[in-house]
Amino acid sequence: MQPPGQKKSIAGTLLNLLGSRRAPAPAVPTAGDGEVVQPAAGEGALENHLGGDEARNYRKYEYDTVAPHVGRSLLEIGSGLGHFSEQLADRLDYLVVSDNDPYCVGELRKRYDGSDKVEVIHLELPADVEIRQQVDTVVMMNVLEHIKDDVQALRDLAKVTLPGGRIVIWVPGYMQLYGDFDRKVGHVTRYTPATLEKSVRDAGLVPEVLKPINFLGGIAWWFAVRRGGAGYPDPRLVKIYDRTVVPLTRGIERFVRPPFGQTVFCVARVPR
Repeated sequence: MQPPGQKKSIAGTLLNLLGSRRAPAPAVPTAGDGEVVQPAAGEGALENHLGGDEARNYRKYEYDTVAPHVGRSLLEIGSGLGHFSEQLADRLDYLVVSDNDPYCVGELRKRYDGSDKVEVIHLELPADVEIRQQVDTVVMMNVLEHIKDDVQALRDLAKVTLPGGRIVIWVPGYMQLYGDFDRKVGHVTRYTPATLEKSVRDAGLVPEVLKPINFLGGIAWWFAVRRGGAGYPDPRLVKIYDRTVVPLTRGIERFVRPPFGQTVFCVARVPR
């Protein structure tokens, strides 16, 4: 038993766990040829509770963080049912929504049927992106971590982004938080600012904003998923988290840049 003066605080322990040490990469779901499998969203499992009705404050957090970086034309990667891009649609001249799941694509076509300024495409990156015109903004909300060749995916997106345009990236942070949930939903990795910066720069992009966010969410995630062994967020706990932790962490992050977080956020510029 350690003397009282040598006991580590919970915060100190978490900082150590989520700090600079690189955790060994856990195994991820693979097909027979070793390629990573990304599970289809499907009607029943489309939205995880971190972005659903139980987490309205979290969804506002996402929107408020991303919206200032969105211009007049937008390509959203991994749109799901279109709930995120729908919040931006009225201010856009041109919107492209995409997904790699046939159910999602079908629902997106129903949602935007008859809208001339909205284009719906089936897209699984890396791939050539075929859209009517270039856009000034690409948004990827929790998508890049599913893609094994993330650098090529970013290069593909840069080709359809206007020079000087932005690619906005929201990804789960820190491999020390990788657990059963990540494996189940097909996450190839979780990023740090350093690893995301490398992928962005290797793709020929220039990071303008690059930071961890949702500091308290990272701590909550570590306790629930890594220490608690939760394979999936409990909707009841998510509601509590959304009403208490999200407003508190947003307040803290207005004044303090967190040393780590549940999420890494990046705004990358396409060179002119």
